[in-house]
Amino acid sequence: MSDVKRITATVSGRIRPACAIQAVAAIMATGPYIAIAELGIMLMRGGPLDAARTWWIVALGALALLLRLCCLLLASGLTHLADNDLQLHLRQSLAKHLSRVPLGWFDDTHSGHVKKVMQDDVLAIHYLVGHAYTDRISAIVTPAAALAYLGWIEWRLVPIILLPVILTMVIYWVQFRGIGQMMSRYNKALAGVNAAAVELVQGISVVKTFGLKNRSFQRFTNASNEFADGFWEMVRGQLSSKAAADLLLSPITSIVLVLVAGLTLAANQKVAVSDILPFIVLAPALSSPFLVLTHTQSEFVQANRAARRLLDVLDLPVLPQEKNQTPRLDEPRIQFEDVSFSYDERTEAIRNINLTLHPRTVTALVGASGAGKSTLAHLLPRFWDPTEGRITLNGVDLRHIDRDHLYRAIGFVFQETQLLHATVRENIVLGRTGASEQQIIQAAQQAQIHDRISALASGYNTMVGSEGVFSGGEAQRIALARTLLADTPVVVLDEATAFADPDCAAEVQTALSTLVEKRTVLVIAHRLHTVMEADQICVMSGGQIVETGRHEDLVARKGIYAELWAVLRASEQHPELVLE
Repeated sequence: MSDVKRITATVSGRIRPACAIQAVAAIMATGPYIAIAELGIMLMRGGPLDAARTWWIVALGALALLLRLCCLLLASGLTHLADNDLQLHLRQSLAKHLSRVPLGWFDDTHSGHVKKVMQDDVLAIHYLVGHAYTDRISAIVTPAAALAYLGWIEWRLVPIILLPVILTMVIYWVQFRGIGQMMSRYNKALAGVNAAAVELVQGISVVKTFGLKNRSFQRFTNASNEFADGFWEMVRGQLSSKAAADLLLSPITSIVLVLVAGLTLAANQKVAVSDILPFIVLAPALSSPFLVLTHTQSEFVQANRAARRLLDVLDLPVLPQEKNQTPRLDEPRIQFEDVSFSYDERTEAIRNINLTLHPRTVTALVGASGAGKSTLAHLLPRFWDPTEGRITLNGVDLRHIDRDHLYRAIGFVFQETQLLHATVRENIVLGRTGASEQQIIQAAQQAQIHDRISALASGYNTMVGSEGVFSGGEAQRIALARTLLADTPVVVLDEATAFADPDCAAEVQTALSTLVEKRTVLVIAHRLHTVMEADQICVMSGGQIVETGRHEDLVARKGIYAELWAVLRASEQHPELVLE
């Protein structure tokens, strides 16, 4: 089954009857032309007109026109309703499926690609379902009906009127031989422009603040130039062939050929002069549909590629759930048992991790950049699953826990905080939609962000992005309020004060102190002084845990942690030394 057929399978039962109705409309399209041709033949042959036959011809031509209009409306209505349902189905399927793929996939995939699939590629299917199938039927059936009539009138003129179509087919065959590779480069360049545009818009405040205008715009400019070059390469070779095809398929070209050939045959008394008229009248019925056919072929190519990209996303492997077990959430204990993970088959990011997060304790991960801290932390909320080993919550493998239940048990605040284009209230209640106003305000107060929200004109009803712009530290505290409101017994924190300035960092740290109370917490620490009171500190190096203990014990051991602490203590000018 082709990619397009797989994508349109849910509405194919409505496309087929629409195509049958369109075929009737295509046959009826020749009716008015045939009526005019027949009336012309009657006039050219001379003699008294048969009034009854004349009116019958006029009536049949008008009836054909009316039937065509009714069939077109019905076929178009069926295909557009089918297209509407298909777009809804595709977007819902994509959203549902993407909610089940490993969250780490989004880290490896730029937002421009996701936007292109969910918007541009779904829209590319619109023309296919709403127009292309029925247009193709018309482009085939209408010329076939016209040729059947013309062959009945005078078969010797049929090859003459078909000559432009045959020559155009040869031109397009030559033109489309390398279209596949050019379309691939075009789509790749278009995705690059989308990604660069999204990233530029999202980071525009940082760009302006730190004077990075030239570097930031350069990436977008380069992507735009690459797209323009690819587009020009694709259309440049088509200009001359398209001009030649348009000239050949012009009705005037067919009329001139028919007149020259027909009058030559008539001069030799091989055809009647009156038999030339139907070929002149029906010439547009042969040439114009072929232009539609070539256009629909291009749309089929683009739709097939869009369908392939849609299926690539819909076929992404989802996080498996072999069983459906519900662990108890009181006194949550997390255990990493011989856990290893690799992003590819060559290099392990972490290996042989054995670690226990005891109930209502704080475990901190420290180490140099690339040691595996973030990878280990991302495995707990199932951004990825371990390549080897398992992670359990009170003895239940995370892979056996229902996704919704898992995220009611495990909350997280990671380095890059994302706020939805929604109200501040809606952003906070994501993890607990039934929360009361008092609970929302209490969570915001605990996260040290209530005063900032209250100062906004619309308060908690402020739309993020369009009405209210939040700094990185403020966005971090809104995310903390979200996690506080969700009240998950297990919390993962990654670079909790990454975007906070010194003044804001104190407020974030206060919010964190509230968040970790009576919870099982795994925190990635880039500033040693923030985790001195942690119940256990795990020092990572080369994807392994090389030291474990409390702050005092690790300093006394005089290992890697002690060296890091010594560097921190010796740096009087940078008391919040970042390990990276």
